[in-house]
Amino acid sequence: MVSSSQNPSAQGLSGRKIVYDEDGKPCRSCNTLLDFQLATGKIGSTSSKNAGPKNDKTEVYAKVDPPDVETLGNSSWTLLHAITASYPKQPNDTQKGEMKQFMTIFSHVYPCWWCAKDFENFMRNNAPKVESREELGRWMCAAHNDVNKKLGKPIFDCNLWEKRWVDGWDQK
Repeated sequence: MVSSSQNPSAQGLSGRKIVYDEDGKPCRSCNTLLDFQLATGKIGSTSSKNAGPKNDKTEVYAKVDPPDVETLGNSSWTLLHAITASYPKQPNDTQKGEMKQFMTIFSHVYPCWWCAKDFENFMRNNAPKVESREELGRWMCAAHNDVNKKLGKPIFDCNLWEKRWVDGWDQK
């Protein structure tokens, strides 16, 4: 069992550093499920299939684990890019203010506190650009690429953001 008191800089099986919350416990939202299970000593003890008693009232629900950092990240980027794609080409002042406010609130309530702080820092150094959908799309792409770079993932060509998120790949 790996705990924060035993090894606060431990790496998980995913190769990522285990992230702990302010109480020194592994952060469920900031780690992959496998890394979280490793850090809490529960690897192999939680199975999605046949978990729990058969007469449990939760039997009708799918046995899905809470989202980990990868699920949250993928879902969040999809949501953020979809919101960007539906942003007006020429937003009014109210829409511009709401988008800035949304991005600020999003960075404050994001479940992975470490990711939230990182996004807040990005926004502090690169304020959201909300004057047009094109400007916001390129800003969102740059924000996503900033995270991709830190995670060692490929960088997306921001010239293609609209093709990916607005028009679709098969559209001319």
